[in-house]
Amino acid sequence: MPLNEIATASIDVGSASSRLAKVARIAGLLGSADLGAAEIAIIVSWLSGELPQRQIGVGWAALRSLPASATLPTLTVADVDTAFTTIGAVAGKGSQGRRAQLLADLFAAATDIEQTFLRRLLGGELRQGALVGLMSDAVAKAADIPAAAVRRAAMLGGDLPAVAAAGITGGTAALSDFTLRVGRPVGPMLAQTATDVSVALEKLGGTAIFEAKLDGARVQIHRRGDDVTVYTRSLDDVTARLPEVVAATLALPVHHLIADGEAIAMRPDGRPHRFQITASRFAQRAARDEEQPLSVFFFDLLHLDGTDLLDAPTTDRLAALDSIIPSTNRIDRLQTSDAVAAQQFLAATLAAGNEGVMAKSPTSAYEAGRRGAGWLKVKPVHTLDLVVLAVEWGSGRRTGTLSNIHLGARDPDTGGYVMLGKTFKGMTDTMLDWQTTRFTELATAGTDGYVVEVRREQVVEIAFDGVQASSRYPGGLALRFARVLRYRDDKGPAEADTITTVRAMYDQA
Repeated sequence: MPLNEIATASIDVGSASSRLAKVARIAGLLGSADLGAAEIAIIVSWLSGELPQRQIGVGWAALRSLPASATLPTLTVADVDTAFTTIGAVAGKGSQGRRAQLLADLFAAATDIEQTFLRRLLGGELRQGALVGLMSDAVAKAADIPAAAVRRAAMLGGDLPAVAAAGITGGTAALSDFTLRVGRPVGPMLAQTATDVSVALEKLGGTAIFEAKLDGARVQIHRRGDDVTVYTRSLDDVTARLPEVVAATLALPVHHLIADGEAIAMRPDGRPHRFQITASRFAQRAARDEEQPLSVFFFDLLHLDGTDLLDAPTTDRLAALDSIIPSTNRIDRLQTSDAVAAQQFLAATLAAGNEGVMAKSPTSAYEAGRRGAGWLKVKPVHTLDLVVLAVEWGSGRRTGTLSNIHLGARDPDTGGYVMLGKTFKGMTDTMLDWQTTRFTELATAGTDGYVVEVRREQVVEIAFDGVQASSRYPGGLALRFARVLRYRDDKGPAEADTITTVRAMYDQA
């Protein structure tokens, strides 16, 4: 299939406001008679914002300077996928230059619309709205099979592109191969959000199992005899990086197991290290003796010695888990219907250096691959009043609006501002329209460039999950998961929070 058709479909999906319209557009694309299984899998992966190769060593820095676009479309899906594989395989001396040349060759063969699609795909900015649930419905429509069958297969197979290829080319019968198997990763169950423990108890029917929410890296662990495989939340194999997790799993009195857990770097005093310490271990291709060791804490069990536990209630899964996992490798938990006890548990969990708590229904099944109503996360939200330093033009459905804002904290020593990151999250369509007008008025040197510098006058209230060290910004700090709550027209820039306050938050973490 021509790449041009995928790029056009991506624009159409991104501009459509109706879910049904998005589903129909993707289904029409996937239902093309000339598509084979391999192409279907690639297209589903791309429109979900992923590469089949996962990572190929290309980030935004490599996409800043690209050749002029081609006049006529000649690239196919197979051409581009092969190019991605080739780029990802480049290694050794001179690899950076070789990778840059291959990337330039690819973009030189792409038309303007294709370049935009590829740039957004490689830069992680392909936000045309084709989320997993929507994509599952589109695959079901294209294959003319029940959506529930597609979702179940994707849940157990952990790979929607493969499920799409099988379902569209082979129908419902082809999905029977996607069952729970030790050694094949499963899409993890995700949590919705509750504002506090009382709300969580109400949503879960009055009784909940509260667990400490660790600020580590989620892992899914498979054991078959003496073979252990460890996967990340995104289902990447990181076994070689985590020998401590492998050793802890091999020490368990089991033969076959699929478990959900958290790998985290702990201090000698038993408190967790900052998340970046844990994350740095995951960035290594293999563990080294001098690296910070990780601990593993198990919190759910999906399979145990021939018995699937996915559809069992939480209490049964936890009972099975407690029967094989030592207390030193289990996450603290409390089952209660008392909001006061739940609040005390949350306070103790936060005091121990953790993120917050998970609240789980005692009766819910494990909804793999879904953000199920049976799990709720409760954690404090930090806020700062910051100043907008600049703003970037949006892409996809945000084309034509000023979207991604640069955030600055006031520096009381210099009278200037220290950048803490960027965000486009939390913005409604009404907010986007307002800020496009507002920042056009505040622009200091026109609005022709991708980044629009603005007068430092607009204060914005930002919610975020924490402060982390960062070499990207001059202040050495950045906000984690920053999102816009509201613009503060009642405050001037002199009333914005200072970098001193941000540093104190980092030091207290």
